[in-house]
Amino acid sequence: MNPEPVRLNVYYVLSSCLAVLLSASVANAAQPNASSIASDPVPLVRRAAHNELASSGGAHPYRYKLHKIDDHKDTTKIIVETHDGDVARLIQADGKPLTPDADKTELDRLSNLLAHPEIQAHRHKREQEDSNRANEMIRVLPDAFLYHYEGMMPGPNGSCYRLSFKPNPQFDPPDREAEVYHGMAGELWVDQGQERMVKLDAHLIDDVNFGWGILGKLYKGGSILVEQADVGDHHWETIHLKLNLTGKALLFKSLSFQTIEDATDFTPVPSQWGYQQAIKLLQSNEFNGQAQAELHR
Repeated sequence: MNPEPVRLNVYYVLSSCLAVLLSASVANAAQPNASSIASDPVPLVRRAAHNELASSGGAHPYRYKLHKIDDHKDTTKIIVETHDGDVARLIQADGKPLTPDADKTELDRLSNLLAHPEIQAHRHKREQEDSNRANEMIRVLPDAFLYHYEGMMPGPNGSCYRLSFKPNPQFDPPDREAEVYHGMAGELWVDQGQERMVKLDAHLIDDVNFGWGILGKLYKGGSILVEQADVGDHHWETIHLKLNLTGKALLFKSLSFQTIEDATDFTPVPSQWGYQQAIKLLQSNEFNGQAQAELHR
């Protein structure tokens, strides 16, 4: 019995967009003024991209609640991050707590995962591959677009630089994945204090090709909204994701991504935990009480 993916596995389809929203950073001591950003926003984007990359390998693990609407499903899960990858327990479906039978099925799934570490190892390997692919997309982000400073805006952790962007006609994609940037425009918000990417609000202004192991195309008119915030101690997490995308794969298979995710209630967990400790937490009586309390918040 294979476990369900913890979060939407969009890196195979949209790593170029979601990649900009990973975890934790360190604030820059010197902050540029608005006039310097207005004259040339690219150095700011380079620093923000650097901060994303610098933090992607050393994030402190957290536990959080994830509400997801996708493919006519409405689910709520508790996610626990570990150095062995994420582990999840479903606690609500279609707006209602699980029935006793459904909850037993979920507990049995976790027990099976605990008994078969190769399942978690396979998932963790896939997560790492997605993360590596995402990091490559971040590296080219400053060069992929032409940026324009639009002003200051309030953000979740303070003031943000609001930048608009459009495709850079001089950008030469290093691989097929990066070709998606040629058909994307929108806004990028960068936190002033920590120079982290707060919001990516993009839409497809043209049909775009993509790779991710399945050659295909995303159609013009699709949209992507991703938001992140400092959830404590300069630890940044994705808090909102909305995808509205259609396309095709391998010339004939239709693709549709209509997804909304909201993450809340972030709480740190011990950094030394492996996935086994996460499962034991999710199976515990203490967790059952906490999960029910979180459902009513």
